[in-house]
Amino acid sequence: MRVIAGEFRSRRLKSLPGLNTRPTPDRLRETLFNVLASRIAGCVFVDVYAGTGAVGIEALSRGARRAIFIEKSRAAVDVIRENLSSLGLPSRAEVLNSQAATVLERTRADIAFLDPPYEMSREYEVSMAALDRRETPLTIVQHSSRFTPPEAYGNLQRYRGIRQGDNCLSFYQRRIIEK
Repeated sequence: MRVIAGEFRSRRLKSLPGLNTRPTPDRLRETLFNVLASRIAGCVFVDVYAGTGAVGIEALSRGARRAIFIEKSRAAVDVIRENLSSLGLPSRAEVLNSQAATVLERTRADIAFLDPPYEMSREYEVSMAALDRRETPLTIVQHSSRFTPPEAYGNLQRYRGIRQGDNCLSFYQRRIIEK
């Protein structure tokens, strides 16, 4: 696995052995950040269910001011910290070893990337509710092509979807509520 573009382009990232994490494929990360290109510079990016941290690190490489990594696996947190250290990024990152819903309630970000294990579909609902309460402007959900997330989670409305093989990205933004 490697960083696709930006300041750390082509740098290798450490990953976890075994099948306990499902890293976002390089091609899908490239597509994601091509879509986000105009919004990433200077933003605070939260990588939820971060695994190896590849998505949040890609955001930092492409100009995000800060990244927050949320991961409950201790082994994965260690890998994220190693990857950040190898790139000299610890000062621009915060790594939280916790259940996602627990810390999302007190995390503020401009862009959230949510990628729970595909079999844990309840995690989408719980995490999206927390992001809606925090009024996160843009949330991207990675999910299996066999799962169709709702059109809206509270005030977060889906406005775009991308499919690559078995992986899909659904883009949600806050609805403008007319008064």
